[in-house]
Amino acid sequence: MQDTHSSSAGTLYVVATPVGNLKDITLRAIEVLRAVPLVACEDTRSAGRLLAALDIRGPRFTSLFEHNEQRKVEQLVEHLGAGHDAALISEAGTPTISDPGYRLVARCREAGIRVVPVPGPCAAVAALSASGLPTDKFLFLGFPPRKGIRLARFLKRLAAPARTGIAYLPARRLDEILGLLAESFPAARVVLARELTKKFEEFLSGSPAELLQDVSSRPRKGECTLLVYRPGERGEDEEGEECELERNQESGDTTEGEVGDGPGVTES
Repeated sequence: MQDTHSSSAGTLYVVATPVGNLKDITLRAIEVLRAVPLVACEDTRSAGRLLAALDIRGPRFTSLFEHNEQRKVEQLVEHLGAGHDAALISEAGTPTISDPGYRLVARCREAGIRVVPVPGPCAAVAALSASGLPTDKFLFLGFPPRKGIRLARFLKRLAAPARTGIAYLPARRLDEILGLLAESFPAARVVLARELTKKFEEFLSGSPAELLQDVSSRPRKGECTLLVYRPGERGEDEEGEECELERNQESGDTTEGEVGDGPGVTES
């Protein structure tokens, strides 16, 4: 069914911003950020620095992050409903992709408010495009859970055969995640992308064990993009995974659910 929009409402622009190199900003993003009266962002200070670097002055900022998104959504919908435009940006890259904003976009569509994407940088896609791993089928899973059954299932989906799995990873968890991949999927091909678009950008590739050894002496700061590919027939692991989930549901185990059923999971 085609979306219907209120003719009197403003427009929410979902604006991608650079993941590192300021020159990656698009002309259209600059145009939109100059025109809107309000910018919703994760951090008003970093957003202010970005717009100042682009010589954009005028819009006011309102914070929108994980812990206040539910409360702020209605305020932003009220602003848009009154006929005013707004832009949504994240700390870096494309908003709502493992970043806040999903609830706002969903609520705007529910309210008949027009939502317009302004495409641009995305760390997951940038890393995939230069990884040398297959790109015809891929699954983006966002950040891994902390531990337990959910983490095990996450890694199983990340390393599922015949498609490239993509995850974001805090650098401090590199040893842990690469170690688990080395134990469970030693033959997988892994690419680690760090400092994307920045001066010290690097791509490391090899088996999980090789990368674990390679990163052992490197600094632990920031976030990385982790890509995993394992040859095989697609779907060969799915039956066992579904049976395991069914057994947990039948036994009443609801404390550790399936990862990736929400908006953060993207498959192509």
